[in-house]
Amino acid sequence: MLIDTYGRVATDLRVSLTDRCNLRCTYCMPEEGLQWLGKSDLLSDDEIVRLIEIAVTRLGITEVRFTGGEPLLRPGIVGIVERCAALEPRPRMSLTTNGIGLARTAAALKAAGLDRVNVSLDTLRPDVFKTLTRRNRHADVLDGLRAAREADLTPVKVNTVLMPGLNGDEAPELLAWAVENDYELRFIEQMPLDAQHGWKRDGMITAGDILQSLDTRFSLTPEGEDVRGAAPAERWIVDGGPHRVGVIASVTRPFCSACDRTRLTADGQVRTCLFATEETDLRAALRSEAPDEEIATMWKLAMWGKKAGSGLDDPAFLQPERPMSAIGG
Repeated sequence: MLIDTYGRVATDLRVSLTDRCNLRCTYCMPEEGLQWLGKSDLLSDDEIVRLIEIAVTRLGITEVRFTGGEPLLRPGIVGIVERCAALEPRPRMSLTTNGIGLARTAAALKAAGLDRVNVSLDTLRPDVFKTLTRRNRHADVLDGLRAAREADLTPVKVNTVLMPGLNGDEAPELLAWAVENDYELRFIEQMPLDAQHGWKRDGMITAGDILQSLDTRFSLTPEGEDVRGAAPAERWIVDGGPHRVGVIASVTRPFCSACDRTRLTADGQVRTCLFATEETDLRAALRSEAPDEEIATMWKLAMWGKKAGSGLDDPAFLQPERPMSAIGG
């Protein structure tokens, strides 16, 4: 098992397939983009599948989430999903995407074995979307969401980050839309993972702010900690059900004590936490022809050193050098 010194066991693997993205969200990267990884730095499809197989068959991983950057920019993604679906035991598989390429890939991903998707959408207003992402692709995201629902990649979850002065007033409107379209909305507090290092604690919209806004229009009933388990989102039942809304409050309500995640970057580095400052290089081990058992041992040792928490509540917190797009969500 991937156990740490605090007794937490990692069963959820987040795999970044690329650091590239076709949006330029203001809270993630500058308008001109970033210096992307070179092709030789990226794990190959075979290397990704091998590491996932080691994680599933030797280390107790039961869930695999494909992330980016934007994972749908990875040419071999359907084949990767198909090969992972053939593993024994078969992991549950999901995808976090900006949705732009989902209209053309949702059916193929479902056929390959993908179970569900999370789609990032921060606003219902096309003009605000263009300001936030610096791209005019709002309609494409909506088309992708519909395609995911039609392909039965359900529950379709929508991830939303609220930003003051842009979309900070949209929480009730977004929840009404999600309920109407049978999507599960999850608000995510803005985290200090932007490439510009411009995040400020006193400038973010908190979970408390979001819930206060939703309370003006909806009746929210807490789902309860016994149902939550290790999930990052606290959830509330909306107007008596069946719909639910979640809030991931990484900054103001950290959930590190129940964390069950391990992360693999697109260039083959194991990270114990989104905010980790250290990595373990599995790519080098792969390319030096290390056996599976040696790689599994390296992974176990990396997770054994996982810290108690993210450190976000520490005044001395230092933002990791890698931005979110290079880590994987």
